[in-house]
Formats: sequence, C-alpha cells, structure tokens
Amino acid sequence: MNEIATAAEESRFWDLIDTAWAHVGPQPDELRKGLADRQSDDEAFALDPHLPEFLARLRALTEQLSGAELTALDRVAERKLHDIDRADIQEVTDGSDDGFLYCRGFILAMGRDFYRAVSADPAVAVTDAECERFCYFFAHLHNERFGCFPETGSGISRESGANRAGWS
Repeated sequence: MNEIATAAEESRFWDLIDTAWAHVGPQPDELRKGLADRQSDDEAFALDPHLPEFLARLRALTEQLSGAELTALDRVAERKLHDIDRADIQEVTDGSDDGFLYCRGFILAMGRDFYRAVSADPAVAVTDAECERFCYFFAHLHNERFGCFPETGSGISRESGANRAGWS
C-alpha cells in the first residue's frame, strides 16, 4: 500500500511535540530547543527527568483523537524513525539494534529542529540518549483505546537496520 503521511499530519505531529514540551515548563523547553547548539551532552541528559512529564502531556493532548488520527501520527513517527535509521547516525548515538531505536526515539521526541539538525549532521546527535516509550507511543495509545495496533499502510519498519539506504 505504501501510504505516506501528509504535510498536515507531519505538521500536527511536530506541533503536538512542541505543545507538550511547552506544558512541561520553560526551562526544559528552552533546553530542548537548544540541543543542536549544546556545549556538552550533559545538557541533553538534563532532559531525562522531564521525559515522563513530556509523554504524559503528549498523552493528554491526544486523548480525544480518533483511531484514524492516532494512526496518522504513528505513520509520521514510523517514517521519521525509519528515515534516521542510518549508519552515520548510529555511529554517533551508539547502541545495539534496540538501543539505536531508542536513541532515534529520543531524537524524535526532542522535536523537529533537533531531528532536522541530526539528520543533516549526525555529529549533533547525543550518545546513549534514549526515549524508548516514544518509539511506539502513538501505536500503544491506539491499542489502549481501540484494542488493536494501527495499520499504518506505509510498508516500512522503524526497527534498526530496516532502512537499507541508510546502511549501504
């Protein structure tokens, strides 16, 4: 089928992440926004204690979404995780197959600007920074609310090593 996310779905995805972080508070949100220009990885790890609240805020923001809307968000997450499934990024983030997936979850959870920065220059990534729960966040919400995991129809996998173009 190879369905792809629309520009509107991608925009909504990134907007939800930004809104959730804004609700966590100004200090963590500013720290997140400055990750690409950080002086050390310690700044990234300072966000670890805020990840559970970010995910709780994101969950609250999506409470009223339909199954189709959650599927669309999961399709965006799946595509974005797939696109940064690359050897040059794994070289910086480190990690086993699962560990690299969780590192990509962290990259995605930090928002559009950090995601784009890492995609353009893998050296911007953070070694061993992980957000496992974000990798399947929308899929798990869909399952909790509707009793099944979403069928994204993308024909791709978010698992490490699945993006053949990234590992040539």
